[in-house]
Amino acid sequence: MITEAGNDPKVAGLVYIAAFAPDEGESVAALIKDPPPGAPVPPILPPQDGFLFLDRAKFAASFAADVDKAKAEFMADSQVPWGVEALSGSINVPAWKSKPSWYLIATDDRMIPPPAQQFMSKRARSTVVEVKGSHSVYVSNPQEVAALIETAAKAVKLAAN
Repeated sequence: MITEAGNDPKVAGLVYIAAFAPDEGESVAALIKDPPPGAPVPPILPPQDGFLFLDRAKFAASFAADVDKAKAEFMADSQVPWGVEALSGSINVPAWKSKPSWYLIATDDRMIPPPAQQFMSKRARSTVVEVKGSHSVYVSNPQEVAALIETAAKAVKLAAN
């Protein structure tokens, strides 16, 4: 989302947390189409009424492997569906081409393989931090996530002065 929304003039920089950073003309569907050999396949259930969910039984292992069991179960039960159409929406102008970006790679991510995160962050010329964590690294390692956001905020503030 921030890849396109980041073009707003009020946005000074972008911070990706174990996220997709598509290029011009790319969609999430294109980025996940050909996973690397041996990469885990996210347990996305077949669409229902145009929306997708992760399989509750496989949610913790794929999305929140380093989150305590009760919290991971709560996350699975309270997941918000996302529209199938969101996967095919392509980027017109990636903000990371004109604005600084930071990227936290979750090294144990089973939703977006770390090699894919490394590729996208390198392509975006992001300042990279690697943290041992699942796709839910923002839950399991909030201090590291907050530290990266603070680093980015300080850097764009310095650049503006």
